[in-house]
Amino acid sequence: MTKLTPKSAKKFILDNTALMAPPHVPEVFLHLADEAHDLWLRTEEELAEIGLPPPFWAFAWAGGQGLARYVLDNPGTVRRKRVLDFACGSGLVAIAAMKAGAAKVIAADIDPFCETAIALNLEANAVEAQFLGTNCVGSDDGWDVVLAGDVFYDKAFADSLLPWFARLRARGADILIGDPGRAYLPGTGLESLAVYQVPVTRVLEDAEVKRTTVWRLA
Repeated sequence: MTKLTPKSAKKFILDNTALMAPPHVPEVFLHLADEAHDLWLRTEEELAEIGLPPPFWAFAWAGGQGLARYVLDNPGTVRRKRVLDFACGSGLVAIAAMKAGAAKVIAADIDPFCETAIALNLEANAVEAQFLGTNCVGSDDGWDVVLAGDVFYDKAFADSLLPWFARLRARGADILIGDPGRAYLPGTGLESLAVYQVPVTRVLEDAEVKRTTVWRLA
């Protein structure tokens, strides 16, 4: 197979996904892998051979679905505000924020294939957002709201996020986190805003429904 580049990613994404609405966020359409596509079941070696990092952008993870649902149901959270969708993956949360009336949304992810996936998903939903492909941990571009779906799955990553989130919160930003019980979610300093039962795929998770909480950093 030809090695993928960001320029050739569009065809790969269209060939390996289908346009569908995540079950908990039917207002949004995304190009997602489903049971008909074996994208997640391919080995790391197969993915590396074609130049593809793990395709997190091809799935609507529970934390992102819960966070997107909350934003759509509570548009005042983002309305007329500058929003960062951190580790955005498919762009689900960024799209929800734009639909809820955000003034501007930055969709940030270090996976270069996310840029193409998000562009396709933005087009499918007739909204606009800006993609940021660099590591923004530790930076501050004056965002009013930071949305982070499903980011506490790795200890080292979690340890790098907490001081950054704390600094942003200290200067007045709202930090909202969607989490389905990942191992490294902080045990303190969070306020529960909403709890959802989010349908997910057994290919990725240990259950067909994940109890997902939207938290605000206190």
